[in-house]
Amino acid sequence: EIKIIPRFEKVPGCLYVGLILREPQHDEGFSMTVWDSGENLRAFEESGVYRENLEEVRPYLSGSSEERIQLSGDMKLEYVSVPGEPTVRSYKALAQMGPEIPGQEKSYLANLRLLTVKIQPGKMEEFRRLYIDEIIPVLKTVRGCRYALLTEGLEERNEAISITFWDSRRDIDDYEQSGLFTELNNRVKHTFTGLYRWKMAVDEQTSRHAVTSDDQTVQYYSVVIGKSFQ
Repeated sequence: EIKIIPRFEKVPGCLYVGLILREPQHDEGFSMTVWDSGENLRAFEESGVYRENLEEVRPYLSGSSEERIQLSGDMKLEYVSVPGEPTVRSYKALAQMGPEIPGQEKSYLANLRLLTVKIQPGKMEEFRRLYIDEIIPVLKTVRGCRYALLTEGLEERNEAISITFWDSRRDIDDYEQSGLFTELNNRVKHTFTGLYRWKMAVDEQTSRHAVTSDDQTVQYYSVVIGKSFQ
């Protein structure tokens, strides 16, 4: 908070930075940064600030990973895996609810839900349209849901992640247990891969009500510290 965030605040194109830990164990986490373009992201990596930040926190890490989101453009990024280096994954934003990503001044800072889905080849644009037309309008009415962002993987182009910020974990649980999540899921699940649909069919036949599979996972995180520069 004292050293890393002020550095990012001075970097052109950085819109958000956050340190995020998995709930409830707090045994795994990642750094998430959001950028307005691929050009500014590349300039940041080449400036030496990225390396300076990494060396600053390395003594405290047993392993490290970093999530990056590109808000605009159609850039493709490639990363070479280097032993001992962070695992870096990059995503392009496809849709968002609200003009700003929550920063540390927001009361709903600490509650983050990640829904990862695998999409059939050629179906990502349909999924994006349905997310905008069908899911975001409903999320706007759900108690406690403050922000939603849909991203597409730049390395795995059939992977999409829905990121939502909430007032409380209780609001997330109420949303999932109310049946609304299942209803929204049913509106878009025809775009998911066949493996997901087959697993859902097996679950239904055995009277199980699982909402996750190898092709759809839900994870919960707390944002230890985060700041929006928008």
